[in-house]
Amino acid sequence: MNILELLLTGISLALDAFTISICKGLSKNKKKDGIIISLFFGLFQFIMPIIGYYLGNIFSEKIIYYNPYISIILLVTIGILMLTEKNDNIITTSLKYSELFLLSIATSIDALVIGISFSFLKINILSSSILIGIITFFMCIIGYYLGNYFNKKIGKYSNLISGTIIILLGIKIFIQTLFN
Repeated sequence: MNILELLLTGISLALDAFTISICKGLSKNKKKDGIIISLFFGLFQFIMPIIGYYLGNIFSEKIIYYNPYISIILLVTIGILMLTEKNDNIITTSLKYSELFLLSIATSIDALVIGISFSFLKINILSSSILIGIITFFMCIIGYYLGNYFNKKIGKYSNLISGTIIILLGIKIFIQTLFN
């Protein structure tokens, strides 16, 4: 795998986290939250390919089979929770680490599967994972601040928009699973 293919892989793996970072930016106003969110997503996108790489052939078929279902359940559940949250006091909304942890897992399961495929290709997993993590981190920073910018215009609808987007992301994964 050449560097361009690895960059494109990193970007494609980061798109879900980028989307959720935009949603988080819509509902948060603290600048440090953007860095924390980006670190979570970047760290998980770094770790999961390594885990997948070392799992290799042992559980590959089971992980690949259950990947979309785990992501769907996590994303739809979190989206529903966001839709049911009150949006009265967006400025003082605190970052929920448990939610961020689940979102990080949901968006990085595909990175776990990529790690499994990397083990078959005998790719240098450490440098590949570092690059994927860095790409994800920077895309999430950009996404968070884009969301934060739009929050000033549509802030009172942020939970509705964010929850709907996250549920739609889960539905997209479900539809892709049906047609694969």
